[in-house]
Amino acid sequence: MSTFRHLAVLALASVCAACATTGNTNSAAPAAQTAGDQEVHAEAIVGQPAPGSKFTQLTIGMDTQAVQQVMDRVPDRQHSYESGKRWIPFYFGNDARRMQVLYKGVGCLVFADGNAWGAGGGELIQIEHDASGACYQP
Repeated sequence: MSTFRHLAVLALASVCAACATTGNTNSAAPAAQTAGDQEVHAEAIVGQPAPGSKFTQLTIGMDTQAVQQVMDRVPDRQHSYESGKRWIPFYFGNDARRMQVLYKGVGCLVFADGNAWGAGGGELIQIEHDASGACYQP
């Protein structure tokens, strides 16, 4: 076989592997519970909301603009960091980076902050009800 054919077979195998990993479901994933039409993983909502908290109006999957409209203010603190998915070969999802924000007196939110190239992101993936702010880990 020529070098070109070897490269073509390798490229095709890589594309097939990428397609197989992006749609793969992990059987060891935590059990999910259904909230209305939306599936929510057990660790996606942590703690009990304070009475009258605006966090009760948030839902997993909201984008950052919708969250700020509900909260009616910007976060008090925020930082972005790489998730472990950043190092998965052929991972094209929007969770290679994460952003954690703190709303003082209410709690923390974690967003999927995009892929390794800066695209995508802005999707709420975790809500932590913690008025003390101890949930914020810069």
